[in-house]
Amino acid sequence: MSAQRLSQGDIDNLDRYIEQLMKCNILSESEVKNVCDKAKEILASESNVQLVRAPVTICGDIHGQFHDLMELFKIGGRLPDTNYLFLGDYVDRGYYSVETVTLLLTLKVRYRERLTILRGNHESRQITQVYGFYDECYRKYGNANVWKYLTDLFDFLPLTAIVENKIFCLHGGLSPALETLDQIRALNRVQEVPHEGPMCDLLWSDPDDRSGFGVSPRGAGFTFGQDISEQFNHRNGLKFIARAHQLVMEGYSATHDKNVITLFSAPNYCYRCGNQAAIIELDEHLNSTCLPFEPAPRRGEAHVTKKTPDYFL
Repeated sequence: MSAQRLSQGDIDNLDRYIEQLMKCNILSESEVKNVCDKAKEILASESNVQLVRAPVTICGDIHGQFHDLMELFKIGGRLPDTNYLFLGDYVDRGYYSVETVTLLLTLKVRYRERLTILRGNHESRQITQVYGFYDECYRKYGNANVWKYLTDLFDFLPLTAIVENKIFCLHGGLSPALETLDQIRALNRVQEVPHEGPMCDLLWSDPDDRSGFGVSPRGAGFTFGQDISEQFNHRNGLKFIARAHQLVMEGYSATHDKNVITLFSAPNYCYRCGNQAAIIELDEHLNSTCLPFEPAPRRGEAHVTKKTPDYFL
């Protein structure tokens, strides 16, 4: 299925939507539906392992921190001047999930070749009813229609991406049921995130110091050791795995002897964790540069602690 080209009227509307969203102003319910319909058509044509060309800038969790997303674009450059790959978790926790995810989807429709957006474990009906996105949609629109449009769309988001067939990118981590990229390509992704199984693992798993696969403290997915990362990368001809999903205080962490890179792009997570954020720039030769950044300035923000919280979804 190939997505239709945009008409000049579509482009004018999308540019107007983007201008409005960049000011942190929500679209109307019908405008959100329009964006979702067009985005669904594009995303349905993309692979479970979506091929991405370098140069590209890779970004981790955003979690509704809209003003920090604006800071990210200041650091990394605006679309369409910079190509971006986002690793999921656009919603929940932060105060502006509606504006954040609507903007990214509108940018995807406007600049489809320049922006790749993957699914995170929070792009789910069940999780968003617990961690804030459902309530935010209801509060801002007076009904759950926008939540339904967006969560229906989430089913179409690609699960993973691969940059120049060398850097494997996803939200969570590896699965004992998946040894090759072809096995990932064969999954049926157009569904709610299951509670278990390979699709669940890709969005929920975490790297660990212990070898092999282990039970995850999250209650979904697995932990996986350096032996698993090395085997997967070797078998699939990869340089490294880039993933998000875990708060890292410096915004960036290399583990498993640099076989796995964790990226977190929500600075001062939940407006209280005191962490830095980071994005990774890959040039056309796949050389990587880490760009850390601080939260966008906010008036009257409370003092934050530097203590790492025990556990985050």
